[in-house]
Amino acid sequence: MRLLVTGGAGFIGSNLVDSLLARGNEVVVLDNFSTGRIENLFSAVENPRFKLIVGDIRDERRCREAVDGVDYVLHLAALGSVPRSIADPLTSWEVNVGGFANMLVAAKNAGVKRFVYASSSSVYGDDKSPVKREAVIGEPLSPYAASKRGQELFALNISRVYGFETLGLRYFNVFGPRQTPFSAYAAVIPKFVSQLLRHERPVINGDGSYSRDFTYVDNVVRANELAVLADKPAANRVYNIACGKRTTLNELFIALRRELSKYDPAVASIEPEYASVRAGDIPHSLADIGLAEKFLGYVPEFTVDKGFEIASRWYFEHLKG
Repeated sequence: MRLLVTGGAGFIGSNLVDSLLARGNEVVVLDNFSTGRIENLFSAVENPRFKLIVGDIRDERRCREAVDGVDYVLHLAALGSVPRSIADPLTSWEVNVGGFANMLVAAKNAGVKRFVYASSSSVYGDDKSPVKREAVIGEPLSPYAASKRGQELFALNISRVYGFETLGLRYFNVFGPRQTPFSAYAAVIPKFVSQLLRHERPVINGDGSYSRDFTYVDNVVRANELAVLADKPAANRVYNIACGKRTTLNELFIALRRELSKYDPAVASIEPEYASVRAGDIPHSLADIGLAEKFLGYVPEFTVDKGFEIASRWYFEHLKG
């Protein structure tokens, strides 16, 4: 197949690109490198079945160019991070909603078979349900969450109006190799890891009881591949993509400290600091992944603990090696 991965130089996107190429596909990447990194594509660029288009999804012409001759689109390009969206809501909306619409309409007009896109667990907002199920969501708690919900609504509308197949994947706190700690808006795991390896005390927002359904990146890569291959009844829906296990921030810290201390014994004595809860944060996030299992055949191959083990080793090798 010939597949387009938008945001393919990013953390998740580049892992997906490598997997798709390893399976013998042709892969096109569209990325403007605002958050993606060219080094994430070093192995891909040596493959004759790979093509890179440098461009922005806010540019309609670039979107049309990128989908030319493509069978499937895997849309991961976005401006992530709740704090980033609070600091700059307009840019998050322009990229995550306007850019998304450009890409989706370009794919439809080009006759692409299916448009698979990355949504987010943030759409559950203030829903108080202890386990998140796709049919029940709350009010968004941040501009980022609102933009992701906007994507879902636009995609479902395009599906109904034009009969174009779309499929959304609500990612739950993805982590793993290539997730950068070098950003003011770095996700919690690479941030904790980089601080521990510098022998600094990581800051936990709140008392550490907030919990997340952390999901190792290879599970998400597989979910995207399954979404492309799934039968027609799977289309025009959104799915939780997670591990289905709750981990508190305190438990996360302990696990990362344990894994990193295997390589740097000094890490074992570091204790966290605690600060106020961040605006827009959801207290708890645990996924029911039954719908993805039923329609996509998705079963997470990597447990959270195995993911922590692999990611910690990767970070130690790349940050300390």
